[in-house]
Amino acid sequence: MKVSLNWLKEYLDIDLPPARIAEVLTGTGLEVEGMEKVESVPGGLEGVVVGRVLTCGKHPGADRLSLTSVDVGQNEPVSIVCGAPNVAADQHVLVATVGTTLYPTEGDPLTIKKGKIRGEVSEGMICAEDELGLGTSHDGILVLDRPYEPGTPAAEVFELETDHVYEIGLTPNRSDATNHLGVAFDLAAALSVEEGRKVKVDKPDVSAFTEGPAPAFTARVKDPAQAPRYAGLVIENLKVEPSPDWLRARLNAVGVRPINNVVDVTNYVLHELGQPLHAFDLDKVSGESIVVQNLPEGTVFQSLDETDRKLSDDDLMICDADGRPLCIAGVFGGAGSGVSDSTTRIFLESAHFEPGTTRRSSMRHNLRTDAARIFEKGSDPNVVVYALKRAALLLESLAGGRVAGRLLDLYPAPIEPRRVSVRYRRINELIGVDLGESTIRNILGSMDMEIVADDAEQFTVAVPTNKFDVTREVDVIEEILRVYGFNKIPEPATITTAMVVAPRPDPNALRELIGDLLAANGYLEMMALSLAESRHYGEREDLVRINNTSNVHLDVMRPDLLFGALEAVRHNHNFSQRDLRLFEFGRSYRLEDGDYRETNHLTLTLTGRRQPESWHDTEDARAGFYTLKAAVHLVLQRLGIDNYRTDDAPESGYGYGLRYHKGPLVLVDFGAVAGARLEQAAVKAPVFFADFHWDNLLRVLPRKPQPVTTPGKYPTVRRDLALVVDREVSYADIDRLARKAGKKLITDTNLFDVYRNEQQVGAGKKSYAVSFLLESDARTLTDKEVEKVMRSVEGVLAKQLGAEVRR
Repeated sequence: MKVSLNWLKEYLDIDLPPARIAEVLTGTGLEVEGMEKVESVPGGLEGVVVGRVLTCGKHPGADRLSLTSVDVGQNEPVSIVCGAPNVAADQHVLVATVGTTLYPTEGDPLTIKKGKIRGEVSEGMICAEDELGLGTSHDGILVLDRPYEPGTPAAEVFELETDHVYEIGLTPNRSDATNHLGVAFDLAAALSVEEGRKVKVDKPDVSAFTEGPAPAFTARVKDPAQAPRYAGLVIENLKVEPSPDWLRARLNAVGVRPINNVVDVTNYVLHELGQPLHAFDLDKVSGESIVVQNLPEGTVFQSLDETDRKLSDDDLMICDADGRPLCIAGVFGGAGSGVSDSTTRIFLESAHFEPGTTRRSSMRHNLRTDAARIFEKGSDPNVVVYALKRAALLLESLAGGRVAGRLLDLYPAPIEPRRVSVRYRRINELIGVDLGESTIRNILGSMDMEIVADDAEQFTVAVPTNKFDVTREVDVIEEILRVYGFNKIPEPATITTAMVVAPRPDPNALRELIGDLLAANGYLEMMALSLAESRHYGEREDLVRINNTSNVHLDVMRPDLLFGALEAVRHNHNFSQRDLRLFEFGRSYRLEDGDYRETNHLTLTLTGRRQPESWHDTEDARAGFYTLKAAVHLVLQRLGIDNYRTDDAPESGYGYGLRYHKGPLVLVDFGAVAGARLEQAAVKAPVFFADFHWDNLLRVLPRKPQPVTTPGKYPTVRRDLALVVDREVSYADIDRLARKAGKKLITDTNLFDVYRNEQQVGAGKKSYAVSFLLESDARTLTDKEVEKVMRSVEGVLAKQLGAEVRR
């Protein structure tokens, strides 16, 4: 939100440096994120002064140049060579002194230097209108219409205004500070406490407002719950034309483009008082009446941007007597009722709309207007008529308007200031400082928060209706604290803290651990949307469907993380990034047995090459199933998870792959993504995907920490066996039984060949070539010890799996 310092000074008598005001505003919770100096004329005419031409004669070396001496308020006159045809003695002109930078209406900035022109010294420049940036005329120098003291700054002659504009990061709860007057009250309150005196806020005077003799218009609100207060009046005899300079300057300072005097007044009051107004051209409204109502679903409404919008039956509309929609209440006007150059009479609307209704309409139609932002925060119902009177007086003075008829004010259930009781003891407990009763009363009084009852223990305060979020005792205490100043609270000498015991296993610590592991192995973390398009999942009954008014295509919560990963792959492929290693921690959402289930996942996505392209590349340079499998094993090994079973991955997402599980708990599914899913996501390269069921991994984590062992210092021994086994036997079974039989001497096994030939190894058989590494951490193994272990392994495998050793 932009706030103009000059605008604030219309309500406050303050003479502090702009930077100091920024500090005070930030201290009250209105954080100043930036400050910009704004000049009505670029450069502010700094260095340009009034000069009186003392003498003017022909330049001895050029017929079209004049040689002048000019009094610019210095000890001696300066010599200036001038090429303007209208320069003459005894004129009061504007002189850019040496060192001044001019910002002409057209062209680049120009810095004035002392020099010689055709052999004559020139110590400045007598300026034309366009050279000063004041206009477009270049017919000659600008001659002042009355005399001024030589040396008078040009900025004083033209009463130029230099402003400072603050960019305030307004938090959603500060409904009271959406306007300049609200900010002025905060600033005044903080300065009152800081300086120990009452800093008064001068609100605009509307006592001159008068009504006409009889009603000239009628209005009706069908559902007062949606529009608790609706007011308006008719203004006639208007002349629509450009706004005066001061009004244009105020709007430009806060980033609002001036349009015409009528529209500009409504925008001015919006930013001054925080009350949105809307002007309807009465000649475009039938029936001399307004009806505030909901229209049937699908009704077409053409808005000011000439867009046809289909209304929801929840949209609150401003309609005429015939039911024709004129405006989405509190959000956006219609194309058929707006103010134009030919408008002579208007109905000026001021209202308080229910925040939720306004927000839903604003989001539904993607119309994030200034008015909608104010209404959805909670506007002040008791400023509605005051703002209407303020606007009417401005239109009378700026557009020649005249109020016709009486002011309409539909307010069936007036909203009174909320009364909140606050204990003095609680203030001291939460703030940590004994402020004292006088300080508390001073702070509340400076914010117009009247104490309506009190005793020695507590007081009751009437909270102004513009503070929509102040509803509890703690909210009032927060208001007191931010005006008192957070920086005034002393730091405690001691800090008391409580021991926090992390859960075991700690999900966050494990997530960081695995994230660091994957990043160290070349994986990049990605984050996809939790929203997805239902069309990608067919007619599944477990989809969690949502009503997404911002993007109707994203209408379900994602049931898995695969499609988001494929979209990331497609996006990177479109930017020629084809070698990808991605991981994501995320959640899936499903509807099961009438209840919503939210599941945590870790996914890995591989596509492209395993290593950068090189001249000695081979076919093996591309990432494949076994590249992904190695990464899956890396994660499981780092978590200390082993002894899992293996099945085929589900066919719904994978062309081929594996599933690791422990009983009913699925640990991970991984493999090559099915072609149908790739085609659906418009991905043309093979993609390999692993989906870890993170919640299940946490359930099967070993209870004891993984031991850390040092590398063995004794030599290892390798033995190979060619084992003939049934086709149903898996390598995992061989590995498990061999390690158990090896009595801790077998440290590793590896399957390095699989051979299938029924003529050689028998029907229904296959041959595994398995290597075994043996090592002792206490001594060098002897041949006898190694042979004993291997005979034991052969015996166990033969007994348990029916394995035969090929000799």
